[in-house]
Amino acid sequence: MCSPDFYGIKYEINPWMKIEIQSDHEKSKKQWNELYRTLKEDLNVDIKLVEPKEDVPDMVFTANAAVMYGNKAVIAKFKFPQRQPEEEYFAKWFNDNGYEVITLPDGMAFEGAGDALYLDGVLYSGYIPRSDIAAHTYISEFLKIPVVSLELSNKSFYHLDTCFCPLEGGYLIYYPEAFDSYANQVIESNVSEDKRIIVNEEEASYFTCNAVNIGKNVVTNLTTKRFSDLLAQKGFNHIQVDMSEYMKAGGAAKCLTLKI
Repeated sequence: MCSPDFYGIKYEINPWMKIEIQSDHEKSKKQWNELYRTLKEDLNVDIKLVEPKEDVPDMVFTANAAVMYGNKAVIAKFKFPQRQPEEEYFAKWFNDNGYEVITLPDGMAFEGAGDALYLDGVLYSGYIPRSDIAAHTYISEFLKIPVVSLELSNKSFYHLDTCFCPLEGGYLIYYPEAFDSYANQVIESNVSEDKRIIVNEEEASYFTCNAVNIGKNVVTNLTTKRFSDLLAQKGFNHIQVDMSEYMKAGGAAKCLTLKI
């Protein structure tokens, strides 16, 4: 995780960001602290911190830093220039902490675990809005792992982790309307119906899929009772943390974390 010392809406690179709708610094810090406390104290997660940098307000969204595979970190290649300085900062942190850092070829956009999530040993990766499908082949060949490509067709859900969240035991939270028809067929053929937890339009608008899964616990932004009941039916404990200040930048709980 990365403290939101310099977080703010300084530019517009996704449909959620509006410079005229600024985040409240004190409130965003309070919300980040509550997520940190929930993970560290309530769920006993070991959290490492990356030093925030003033020139990259979105560095708080550490999910985009890299995709992890064992001791390897495939560092993001951000599509937009505003976030590209983060690449060097994150690469240095991984190098300093003993990880093997893998860099993708120049000109190949790929935004880390924002667009690449593991489900039952398979890496599902989103493409078009922020990541290139060419990166999927490169990562699959380099890491020797299967990668399933899913096209994101709804501009409001610009990263895979905004609409797709694998859970322990092969379960999946997702929003079908974020994907094209072929991607939905792929999901349905790979994940059995009893393990698919489908969010509705209202829940998707709260970034309910942008969740952190720790064992049988699922941490999300504030959302509906219907969704909580669905999780309970599948044996999961639902924890809600207000992420309203991060929604202004198009992020929520999952965006603020990277599992390593």
